[in-house]
Amino acid sequence: MSKKTLNTSNLEALGAQRLADLLMEVSAGSADIKRRLRFELVHNLGASELAHEVRKRLASLRKSKSYVGWRKRKTFIKDLYTQLSMITDKIAPDEPTFAFDLLWGFIEMAPSIYQRVDDSRGGVGEVFEQALEQLENIAPRAVIDPNTLADRVWIALQDNDYGQWDGVISLTADALGESGLSNLRTHIQAHADAPVEQNTQDHDAIQFLRQLRGGESYEADRKAAFVKELLQEIAAVSGDTDAYIDQYSDADLQRPDIAAEVALLWIDDDRAEEALELLEAADSFVNGAEKQAWDSAYLAALVALGREEEAQAHRWHCFETTLNPQHLRSYLKGLPDFEDVEAEDKAKAHVLTYPNISPALEFCLQWPDLLTAAQLVQTRARELDGDRYFQLAPAAEQLRTRYPLAATLLWRAMIDFALDHGRASRYGHAADHLADCVSVDGDITEYHGFDTHDDYVKKLETRHERKLAFWAKVNA
Repeated sequence: MSKKTLNTSNLEALGAQRLADLLMEVSAGSADIKRRLRFELVHNLGASELAHEVRKRLASLRKSKSYVGWRKRKTFIKDLYTQLSMITDKIAPDEPTFAFDLLWGFIEMAPSIYQRVDDSRGGVGEVFEQALEQLENIAPRAVIDPNTLADRVWIALQDNDYGQWDGVISLTADALGESGLSNLRTHIQAHADAPVEQNTQDHDAIQFLRQLRGGESYEADRKAAFVKELLQEIAAVSGDTDAYIDQYSDADLQRPDIAAEVALLWIDDDRAEEALELLEAADSFVNGAEKQAWDSAYLAALVALGREEEAQAHRWHCFETTLNPQHLRSYLKGLPDFEDVEAEDKAKAHVLTYPNISPALEFCLQWPDLLTAAQLVQTRARELDGDRYFQLAPAAEQLRTRYPLAATLLWRAMIDFALDHGRASRYGHAADHLADCVSVDGDITEYHGFDTHDDYVKKLETRHERKLAFWAKVNA
């Protein structure tokens, strides 16, 4: 390796004095580098000395009121990471108790930081998320009374407007232990039993409007949701399934997604019969993610009860209804040898006639089965939705080598949509798609009744001769 390469070994060869001079020179115009070098020097004196320096820096950050503009944002985030690194990497190994207190204080200053920096990109939030995660490693090693920690956790959760403490119970569960969790549960229950507080400082008109919108009910519901979430988190870390489920009302258990969650917990506890009864009693008039969750739990319950024939029937029903590849894979795995081939052919035939072409095409791409995808496109080209560029464009790329005609039809669908609807913002993409059609035209030996490329372009010129912006991009 060249001795000119910038790496650790070559820099060591410069010698301590030369490196020290270079660091002083580099840090002359950078407060951030100076601060980092000072931290490293202090760390040589011991972790407790470094903790003192970090505490002073955090106090300075907490007191500052100045807005951090976009020019200083990157440097500011780097400074936050530096403080976090000093706590977790330098102080925590030798002084976990100091590190825990510093880390807690670091997270506590999140609201004041969010108030003076634009975090629409999420960089600041990522720093505090990483800080929170470190509690799980440091808290168990710190010397802290479980009940005192429970008090701190409760205070923190009441000031969680930015979500900076989300999940703190789970992350500190080992340090809290049984006594700490019990103390925390007492705090939460006392809060639940207390009357709902109303903001009396609001103007009378605002209070009146809140009443019209069901203000008292809203505050009560918000409080109940807060209490339920915390008690369920405690139950989860305690492994108390019944306490977790008890937080759901009868109305909650009618929701398919919640019924599915509870059913899976019961299945793990060898209560599959109860799980199945709960699922069958839930609301069945749903679609989307809730239905998927319910189907998965329902299948798990049937399997747990040894009702494989019913499970197979439901897997096929789910596939027929949704074209979910996972359900078909599970169904095929449950068949005897050689029957799976016939069943897969039957499934592909169903895909070709599925009422909605978009999920049918998506299934073919996910399976994957490019032959069926090409057949689907060529037999139902008129049904293609050219507005679904996020699906058609990658589909065309997958098909272009082996099935160029199908790829061409997908590109044409997107071109026609952009031009027919005057979507000028897509003209550049449409021009690229037309170029793609040119690139595969020589690979298409038979257009099977569809316009050849030349005929298609002539029709485009006739129908859209006034779309000058489009043709300019084509000619470019």
